[in-house]
Amino acid sequence: MGIAIALAGNPNSGKTTLFNVLTGARQHVGNYPGVTVEKKQGRCVSGSDEFHVVDLPGTYSLSAYSLEEVVARDFIVKEQPAMVVNIVDASNLERNLYLTLQFMEMGISVCIALNMMDVAKKRGIDIDIAKLSSLLGLPVVPMVARTGKGRDDLLKIVADHAKTRTRSLKISYGRDIDEALDEMVEKISSEHFLTDRYLPRWVALKYLENDVQILEMGKEQNPQMDTWLSSVTRKLTHHLDTTLDTHPEGMIADQRYGFITSILKQGVMTCTRDKNRIETSDKIDKIVTHRFLGPMLMVAVLMGLYQFTFAYSAVPVGWCEGFFGWLAGRVDGLLSDGLLKSLVISGIIDGVGGVLGFVPLIMFMFLGISFLEDTGYLARMAFMLDRIFRLFGLHGASVMAFIVSGGIAGGCAVPGVMAARTLKSPKERLATLLTVPFMNCGAKLPVYALLVAAFFSENQARVMFIITLISWVGALLVAKLLRSTVIQGPATPFVMELPPYRLPTFKGLAIHTWERTWQYIKKAGTVILGISIILWAMMTFPRLDTAITADPAQVGTQQAAARQTDEEKVDQASAALRHSIAGRMGTAMEPVTRLAGFDWQTNIALVGGFAAKEVVVSTLGTAYSLGDVDPEDAGSLSERLQSAPGWGPITAFSLILFTIFYSPCFVAVVCIAKEAGSWKWGAFSMAFNTLLALGVSIAFFQTATWIMS
Repeated sequence: MGIAIALAGNPNSGKTTLFNVLTGARQHVGNYPGVTVEKKQGRCVSGSDEFHVVDLPGTYSLSAYSLEEVVARDFIVKEQPAMVVNIVDASNLERNLYLTLQFMEMGISVCIALNMMDVAKKRGIDIDIAKLSSLLGLPVVPMVARTGKGRDDLLKIVADHAKTRTRSLKISYGRDIDEALDEMVEKISSEHFLTDRYLPRWVALKYLENDVQILEMGKEQNPQMDTWLSSVTRKLTHHLDTTLDTHPEGMIADQRYGFITSILKQGVMTCTRDKNRIETSDKIDKIVTHRFLGPMLMVAVLMGLYQFTFAYSAVPVGWCEGFFGWLAGRVDGLLSDGLLKSLVISGIIDGVGGVLGFVPLIMFMFLGISFLEDTGYLARMAFMLDRIFRLFGLHGASVMAFIVSGGIAGGCAVPGVMAARTLKSPKERLATLLTVPFMNCGAKLPVYALLVAAFFSENQARVMFIITLISWVGALLVAKLLRSTVIQGPATPFVMELPPYRLPTFKGLAIHTWERTWQYIKKAGTVILGISIILWAMMTFPRLDTAITADPAQVGTQQAAARQTDEEKVDQASAALRHSIAGRMGTAMEPVTRLAGFDWQTNIALVGGFAAKEVVVSTLGTAYSLGDVDPEDAGSLSERLQSAPGWGPITAFSLILFTIFYSPCFVAVVCIAKEAGSWKWGAFSMAFNTLLALGVSIAFFQTATWIMS
């Protein structure tokens, strides 16, 4: 019967004209089984190849909104033609490519017949065919169907690429939809729900779009799965309606058109006429994404964000610190000396309280980031940074993974690692996986906030911007190193979504901010609490036999004050801490870490940070509270560090550098291993990053100390 091909495209795109040019008199017309929709099919011969051609009904999308759309979709799924030829009107690229993206999301074999090139030329539209083909990853054949121009080229492309399945396109639809999709895809895959016909991600998208046909098929095959998927859809719909005043279908359509806009903005299409007909979004983008003005505006936005965060969070952070200091004093008076009192004050209040004390700062940071994200500005940042990323061997799409991980501040490496799934090149994906942990995730923020407040209080926003700059530059340099050595490979084209600009609603910002802040609070009350208790035990046992109280943390309580001077109590508590398991570990590492300015107490905190970076703050709080003469008058952790021996701006910044670069938290390491397909890359990330961090910190500390001496 020959090679089966299906012609698909928008109404009035020249699809029927092309069908007639291909088949001539060798065609016949009937109806699709069970419906009144007309079915045209015919035969085409080119050289030694014979083609069976079906002209599908004209359609704007593959959603089940009309009978024509259902018929076209069902034919492709059930008959599985060797190639779908998507006829695209060259004079209306943006509208026509919407259908193209849906074919690509289905993962079927497709090529583009770029028709009406003569009409586009008359309208002053010039299209870079090679660039369009490269960015989409599809064969593109320029044509003028009414004259037969391009016919032979098209048939040759079809013969050469028939049955070559196109890699499924995965567009990012925004954080909320992407998270729902990942959850749904995992469940659909494990249950084999409709996967005999469709890709799991495509099924999930159809549920979010409320596709009637897919919903009916799902309910018939597996009612329980249908109920679960529908509940996820309802939950997401309510969330989007509340936060952004939109719905999944609208958001998905917007992001698809944003994806197309990103393609067209990369020199694919230039227009020599109607230059004054520029949409508002394009006018804004002419400034926001300008080669020179864009980066300057980006720097100003980041500085403004940090200034806003530190300026307005200072007072509530002070309230929180005061509250936990008051709470420690109250507990000190209520509980008798012993292990329980030490656990509550040093392990829980000074440990977890040190992390929770930064909740206001985290909240203000998340508020600012939510504003930038909801307006669509973060996507523009990614678009601008593509040129820079390519110089360092990364893909432009890596930018969003970096931003999700905390490229501005406050993200998380785990979703950042997962965001790298959208990268087609395994080499670029692996380089991204290994460098996103350098970003300023929400877990690192308390560490930075603590040290910046203690030693750089006059220039907090400026120092935070410098930290951000160091994390980005460091990640890019490491990526270049990896791509030049252990992860060599060619670069791939860049395409990303430019969503339309939106004016965020107050309610939407409040909900997004609270969701992220609550995740931080929950982590502090669960994971960090558990790790803090474990580390408290490691810093308490084994105890010195010479300790005069039940616990070294209680040496300085009021009951013992009559028998010892304050200095003796602190010295004995310090000795007891050194004698503990954690103290011995910290002391063993000190000969090396001293070169970076870190003493044995800091080493204890850094070891805890391998589990979660917030633990660095909670452990420092515990370590420097053990032996306090009066917990109520001890002051904040920042004040303790300011007066602690060996601490100063140089040591603080050395610790900041170490925190930027050293091993990802344990959950992120597991995620890297899973996404990379091997535990060796998870182990590599831990070892390489830690050695890099130590090297950078030592170089900085030694150089700065030498300059200041």
